[in-house]
Amino acid sequence: MTTETLNANVVRVAYADGWLTVCDLESLSPGRGVAVLLPDGDQAALFMDRAGVVRAISNRDPFTGAYVLSRGLLGSAGGRPFVASPLLKQRFDLETGGCLDDEEVAVPVYAVRVE
Repeated sequence: MTTETLNANVVRVAYADGWLTVCDLESLSPGRGVAVLLPDGDQAALFMDRAGVVRAISNRDPFTGAYVLSRGLLGSAGGRPFVASPLLKQRFDLETGGCLDDEEVAVPVYAVRVE
């Protein structure tokens, strides 16, 4: 392990009763998503916005069942950050998980820490 590794920022998501380290912060690019495989086989989609804020939601698109939200386009509506599914284009609020196009649909949101 090098000094560089010891000083690197890591991204952790809330999982079970603790925090799971999922990647180094430098692995994230502003405006692009990254899929993360969780220990239970589920997936999270991590996003870093241009201000450096990291958010995580489920990677599963509830409309199609495909694990693709990490490949979606980031945007904002009314000041709320969202990701648009690359398949059917429904938008999901990155803070609440709610679908902006169908109030009855939502995806899980994961708390995130950068340490």
